[in-house]
Amino acid sequence: MDNNISEKDLKTLNKNKSLKLFLSNNRSTIHRVLRFLNYENRLKKLQEELIKLQKWVEVNDEKIVIIFEGRDAAGKGGAIRRATEHLNPREFKVVALPKPTEEEIGQWYFQRYINQLPMKGKIVFFDRSWYNRAIVEPVNGFCTQKEYNIFMNQVNEFERMITESGVRLIKFYFSISKSEQEKRFEDIISDPIKKWKFSDVDKKALELWDDYTHYKKEMFKKTDTELAPWKVIKANKKTKARIEAIEHILDAIPYDFKDQSVIEHVSFDD
Repeated sequence: MDNNISEKDLKTLNKNKSLKLFLSNNRSTIHRVLRFLNYENRLKKLQEELIKLQKWVEVNDEKIVIIFEGRDAAGKGGAIRRATEHLNPREFKVVALPKPTEEEIGQWYFQRYINQLPMKGKIVFFDRSWYNRAIVEPVNGFCTQKEYNIFMNQVNEFERMITESGVRLIKFYFSISKSEQEKRFEDIISDPIKKWKFSDVDKKALELWDDYTHYKKEMFKKTDTELAPWKVIKANKKTKARIEAIEHILDAIPYDFKDQSVIEHVSFDD
């Protein structure tokens, strides 16, 4: 037995789940299993806090919008799934809008997003949002330069209006390296269950890496405001990114009976 394994670690490992992890993966080591179990234990405590937060939102007629942006394959969807895993599904929704219809193209750009904003007592998670027009659309030629400029001139005012109307807005940007994005694309393509996720936009993402970087910097420069700041999550490590995102949500919302000692826990090792 490794001399660096503590008594606490031994207790953690002495579970049926640990044995299953060992047997299910030839590359498993004691330390890898421990990291995963510590992640799951940490996640569970944070999810318990999220349940408290959701109840506070419902009781106090609060309205929460949480935006997840970032490069393709950055882990936005996985982070949303972990955050919502044990929430009451009647009190939140996840919005991942498809391409706009012809009717929507003729509307004010923000209109279809306004239609998705939360009612009192609800939380909305946007898996990509109106910020498509800040990065994805101009990079891929899905909007004109004029449409992009109009969006950039209006977005801060739009967010001011919705926050003054009672919406609590949290904005995440999940950041990954070029090599990590390439690795994740390879994993997606080789997985028969996941390969459907690999879109035409994904195919060009690595080739257009520098263009994405340029528009990302412009977005931060213009829209990282005191009223609605961006929280950048370094997402090369998926589990660590998920924990950090949930911690930020819990820290940002002043819900009742908050256990600050859980939120401020910083020793999670991925």
